[in-house]
Amino acid sequence: MRDLEKYRGIIPAFYACYEDDGSVSPERTREFTRYLIDKGVKGLYVCGSSGECIYQSKEERKLILESVMQEAKGKITIIAHVGCNNTADSMELAAHAESVGADAIASIPPIYFHLPDYAIAEYWNDISSAAPNTDFIIYNIPQLAGVALSMPLYQEMLKNPRVIGVKNSSMPIQDIQMFKDVRGDDCVVFNGPDEQLAGGLAIGADGGIGGTYAAMPELYLKIKELVDAGETGKARMIQNDANRIIYEVCKCHGNLYAVMKEILKEYGLNLGGVRKPLASVTEQDYPQIEKCKKMIREAVERL
Repeated sequence: MRDLEKYRGIIPAFYACYEDDGSVSPERTREFTRYLIDKGVKGLYVCGSSGECIYQSKEERKLILESVMQEAKGKITIIAHVGCNNTADSMELAAHAESVGADAIASIPPIYFHLPDYAIAEYWNDISSAAPNTDFIIYNIPQLAGVALSMPLYQEMLKNPRVIGVKNSSMPIQDIQMFKDVRGDDCVVFNGPDEQLAGGLAIGADGGIGGTYAAMPELYLKIKELVDAGETGKARMIQNDANRIIYEVCKCHGNLYAVMKEILKEYGLNLGGVRKPLASVTEQDYPQIEKCKKMIREAVERL
């Protein structure tokens, strides 16, 4: 059985860090990486949905990962999302991730065209072949990718010895249990939806990868600690706090990640804005953002 302990924990989805002119900022990327390492997270999920990968070039994604690795290599687990709209670009990013020492690569299925399972399997296996010494994690996010990871497809992918599990961002918690049942402790299944981390962990998730973790890591680290200790009632209370904050964040005009970056300014971080067509925050958002900051402070103080 493989040693997968380095993946079992709280792994924030890393936000893209831009200069004021919108270009990728290596300096801000490194600073953000140090900040999250100091918070005690298990690892980082780099260049995923929260990292705005869909709006970045290959070279920008390489630069982001290189900047993260300069601070994180040998300290925490790094999972690099390498999925692109075509196989060749995805393979190039996979090879690059292996060359800089990422612990694992991950990929969504091909988007836009709804491909059959055998074509998706070929896509993922081609990507994995470009990083033959690196673990591979399937990213299941049917609400955005337009296709769900079926059990036959998952079982087919497990024939590839580099495949170690699933980042499961489908909403039914039951999916986590189904994927865990296939291999038990010889695979890792991550809870994706932040709003159900406590439930996902309770049903068997090994950890979580989430888009709001970076703005309030203390809450999610505590949820994991409490569920591991069997204190699910206390975990539920913190989960409810986190969810209420997310609901308030989603009332803003600005995109979720734009709001998260504004919240992080509270802690001395300037990560820039978000790339169009994602919506930036507006002046009208700032009172709501201040409310969210206050809710986070109060929730952390209650821990």
